[in-house]
Amino acid sequence: MRSNRLGLALLAIIIILATGADAQDYPTRPIRMIVAFAPGGTTDFMARLIAEKVKAQLGQTVVVENKPGANGAIGADFVAKSEPDGYTLFFSTAGALSINPSMRADLPYDPIKDFTPVSPIARNTVLFAINPALGINSAQELIARAKEKPGTITVAITGVGAISHLSVEMLQVAAGIKLQPVPYRGAGQAVADFIGGQLNAMSAEVPVLIAQIKAGKAKILAVSAQQRSDVLPDVPTFAELGYPDVVADNWSAVLAPPRTPPAIVAKLNAALNAVVKDPEVRRKFAENGVSIVGGTPEELTDLITREIARWRKVVKETGVKAEQ
Repeated sequence: MRSNRLGLALLAIIIILATGADAQDYPTRPIRMIVAFAPGGTTDFMARLIAEKVKAQLGQTVVVENKPGANGAIGADFVAKSEPDGYTLFFSTAGALSINPSMRADLPYDPIKDFTPVSPIARNTVLFAINPALGINSAQELIARAKEKPGTITVAITGVGAISHLSVEMLQVAAGIKLQPVPYRGAGQAVADFIGGQLNAMSAEVPVLIAQIKAGKAKILAVSAQQRSDVLPDVPTFAELGYPDVVADNWSAVLAPPRTPPAIVAKLNAALNAVVKDPEVRRKFAENGVSIVGGTPEELTDLITREIARWRKVVKETGVKAEQ
């Protein structure tokens, strides 16, 4: 009996030492960073910039792989079932981890149990823009037009259940209006159709439309945020306009598969927090309306938990259903 206990104790020590050695050497090959959305959108832009800079911190290439679909669920499920060795990471947003649990009864992963939080990365806000040809100059005019002609104003959104979609749904409930959301599978084609005049308006995160706005091809009416954007200080929030519940700040974070060794998580967290302090990263994020956050795995866990509760309430109030 004593022999068995001694053997188990020695085995435990060997495992601990081996894990420590692996973490000390990690990484020894390229890392995959999964983005659960199509190329060209906000999440893809942020992930690629972070991946580029993490290479200098860890000494290995970080390759971004896009696995879009189901508001992030396909990419999230892939990471949740990957080996917990630190070589597959998830660059996620609120959609996959905090919104999907309220919209998808068949969700194949648990946002808390099936991931190891690594680090928060950033926050970015959602804006509501219209095509200048529509002849609307303010959110008040938009709401008046929507009340006069319900369901005639088409609004591009980057997916059913996406934060851009929920922002529109919250506005409809708060203002008592009817718009016509038009879902796309990603931002690229949505922007092209909106700028091309096939749609009247678009709800999107700031980085998606910032170039078109600067070029005068789109006009922002308001942002769905707690406070005005540093990049767009002259644009009011819907809260300022009398709709305090229309708040749809998005966030991004990096996670790993469940049971990823703590030493590897700590190494990744240190690298990511060094990257978000990089002046070039901060400048490029700021230019695109993204606020750097950074932080600890524990802070990320708290954020996801709070956001699950918040979006559960929004989904219930708006009645949004996931695509089948």
